[in-house]
This record gives sequence, C-alpha cells and structure tokens, in this order.
Amino acid sequence: MMNDKLLYKELTQKIIGALYEVHKNLGPGLTEVMYHRAVLYELGLLGLKVDTEKESIVYYKGKKLGSYKMDIVVEDKIVLEIKVVNRLEPIHIAQLLSYLKTTKYKVGLLVNFGKENLEFKRFIYNNNHQ
Repeated sequence: MMNDKLLYKELTQKIIGALYEVHKNLGPGLTEVMYHRAVLYELGLLGLKVDTEKESIVYYKGKKLGSYKMDIVVEDKIVLEIKVVNRLEPIHIAQLLSYLKTTKYKVGLLVNFGKENLEFKRFIYNNNHQ
C-alpha cells in the first residue's frame, strides 16, 4: 500500500499543517528569519521537539572538512529547510539532499515562503538515492 511507504507520515502532516498556518498568518514578503521564528513557535505549540541551527560536521575520507547548520530538525527525524525565493531551484534541492546525505536523517522538507501560495517539497534519502 502506497501510504505505508511514507516515512514519518503523521509527523510530516503536522509539520506541513504548521507551515500552512504560518503562511496563512504572515503571507509572503518577510525575511527568512521571520518565517524561521514563526515556524519554530508554531511547531512548539504542537508540542514537537525542535532543534534550530543544528550543526552537522562534514567528513571527507575521514578528514573533517568543517560544519554547516541546518535550519530546523523536528523530533530528531525531519530536516526542515526554509527559503524565501521566487522559485525553488535545483541548488536548493541539492542543498537539502546534501544535508540528508551527510547526516543520519532520511526525510527533509524544503519550504518556500516567498510566493503567494506556500510551496514545499518532501524528500526521502537512502544510500541508493542519488
């Protein structure tokens, strides 16, 4: 059954509901940091555990290259990357997939608050996915 294959389906639905609530109340046109704060607040109202600006270290052949910070990690399961752009570009998708590839996380949501209608894409990463 198709729905059985959706990893973290219920959690993903809660997050998407929170994203729509933020967009409904704020609309487009603000800065990324404002949406970031509003999403954190809304997820908190739902009682979800959130980590913001979570650091992840990148290694190459055992050598530490450096680190980066992910926007939001929900319930230590889903990476949420927030954008405010005219349209989501392939580089935004590559960024989120790189986050998933270099961490233990398997599910990511790429969200764009920069349009009249909320835009989001859900990604699942596994070792076979390129």
